[in-house]
Amino acid sequence: MRQYRHPARDEITLPRVLAALSDPVRLSIVEALAAGGERGWSGFDACVSNSTLSHHMKVLRLAGVISNRGDGTRCFVSLRPELEQAFPGLLASILKYSTISGKNTARSSRGKARNSDLLRPFSRAKQAP
Repeated sequence: MRQYRHPARDEITLPRVLAALSDPVRLSIVEALAAGGERGWSGFDACVSNSTLSHHMKVLRLAGVISNRGDGTRCFVSLRPELEQAFPGLLASILKYSTISGKNTARSSRGKARNSDLLRPFSRAKQAP
């Protein structure tokens, strides 16, 4: 089973967390985890290649935002509780004002590009056209 390196709580820094959350794909990953809790990699349907998704997951993990857990050949991803302990309310505030899922309609209604399709819950069932 693969072991993942996660930074210790005292290694989680605000600049690194904010840099990790500055990318729309990474922010959409965090939104999905905040809404649904832990999920396997197959639970993400990103509009990026698997290698790019892997890179984004690594950036989030090394910043201390997410935790990876291996179980046999599967990998599960969840938000790290240490992030909330280190910076109380930070993630909730960022997600509240995020335009990724279109929640912040005040900003997204001004013609800003919306990235709501960057990451969608994965479904094996094919939709009818």
